[in-house]
Amino acid sequence: MKFLRLFAFICVYLRPLPAADDAAQIEQELKKMAGVYATVESESADPIPATTAIYQGAIPGMLRTLDPHSVFFDSDQFEQLQQMQSSERKGFGTVVSLLPGRVIVLQALEGSPSAKAGLSAGDDIVAINTIPVRYLDIDQLTQLLTEARQKEATLEVRKPGSEGLVEIKMSPALLDAPTVDRAYMVAPGIGHLRITSFEQPTGRLVEETIQKLGGKSLQGLIIDLRDNPGGAVQSAAETAALFLSPDQIIFTIGGRSSKPQEVAVPKDSKPYTFPVAVLINGKSASASEIVTGALQDHDRAFVLGEPSYGKGLVQQVFPLTAGTGLALTTAFYYTPSGRSIQKPLGSGELGAATVMARGPFRSDAGRPLPGGGGIQPDQIVYPAQQSRLELVLDASGALTSFAGEYLRTHTVGETAEVSAAMLDELKVFLSERSIQPGVADWLTDRAWIASRLQQELLTLKFGVARGDEIELQRDSAVQAALKKLRGAP
Repeated sequence: MKFLRLFAFICVYLRPLPAADDAAQIEQELKKMAGVYATVESESADPIPATTAIYQGAIPGMLRTLDPHSVFFDSDQFEQLQQMQSSERKGFGTVVSLLPGRVIVLQALEGSPSAKAGLSAGDDIVAINTIPVRYLDIDQLTQLLTEARQKEATLEVRKPGSEGLVEIKMSPALLDAPTVDRAYMVAPGIGHLRITSFEQPTGRLVEETIQKLGGKSLQGLIIDLRDNPGGAVQSAAETAALFLSPDQIIFTIGGRSSKPQEVAVPKDSKPYTFPVAVLINGKSASASEIVTGALQDHDRAFVLGEPSYGKGLVQQVFPLTAGTGLALTTAFYYTPSGRSIQKPLGSGELGAATVMARGPFRSDAGRPLPGGGGIQPDQIVYPAQQSRLELVLDASGALTSFAGEYLRTHTVGETAEVSAAMLDELKVFLSERSIQPGVADWLTDRAWIASRLQQELLTLKFGVARGDEIELQRDSAVQAALKKLRGAP
């Protein structure tokens, strides 16, 4: 039977060539499955196509006992996967602030489709392809924007200070989105760079960015890997090698059907030697965990933030018969000290394999390092808790709206310093929108409000990067990293 041959073919990929006893057991189990299918096919109330029973039932059911990342692709899905792997990224070049029921433009990148179409900072997008945004939550807005980037989009936009709506049409274009998207001097001699993901040029971009910040003359560097989902492991290795000594291990790969492999720093490497701090959180995964684990194990960086996600699976995609395919976990990534990056999955064969010793493992200098999956920071730093007033101002988008109105009638300097008179105008603006904080709340949060307003003014006037620079001054993890790099206990 066709489905039986396909099922047996997939089983060959799930394990090494079986011994005679194992082959007999597999044959026996497949016969049981064939018997179940034959009964379903002949006796079920509704007929069921063979592809539905096998592609959507038997095979996914088998893979669910392994791990959440091993997936079977039918012929259409496998074709889409191959197209996605070879496709280029398109978009409109717009940076937006998403709030429940609101999409506010923060920046239209120069030369992008959005800038050419007339979008600008402060614009309020009211509808996308005739769909009003005021009824949508954050997840729905994200999905709508993602879908809109695939083809020509029609927006209804309210310009600052205007009651009427403007219709804007845009077509997506290929965009350059560098993975090292932020780099600043956050203190004398100390730089900060953010890596959003790891792609083929990331290692080179990190090195070029460090050179622009000061190169070997830097007194310290903060590498921000928060919200970095990973990407190309080779790029992660190139990035880690910028800070490690020649021949030091970056990571190892271990699996049931392959010998352990070590990936080390090239012998001719000339690494930077200034102090390094790495920032991670619960969305730092995969390749970002490889970099962090290597620098931590070799005592090359102090790690701050929140525990990372814990995704250390090595996956391969196997083409199968009839145009189908299988993405299968074949091994795991380990840090140089032997810690499994993959967190325990709970059930199934691979779940059992990831229940590693919790340690403590040891760094090169003998520091204890906990295992059990993911990377544990050397210092836990959580984001600052927001007050009730801060939550209201952020959720309402009031500061962004006020900044847009203010820039229409006022001129601000390069630093957009917030004056007492500007805060008085803001209080009137908020009152007109039924936001009337008490005196005590206003005085308590006054410094935060001034900083956030300065951030919004700089964002709308000069671009998101300038606004982000102000945000770093309030960032608890960045400030903790600065103290560590300066030698404070």
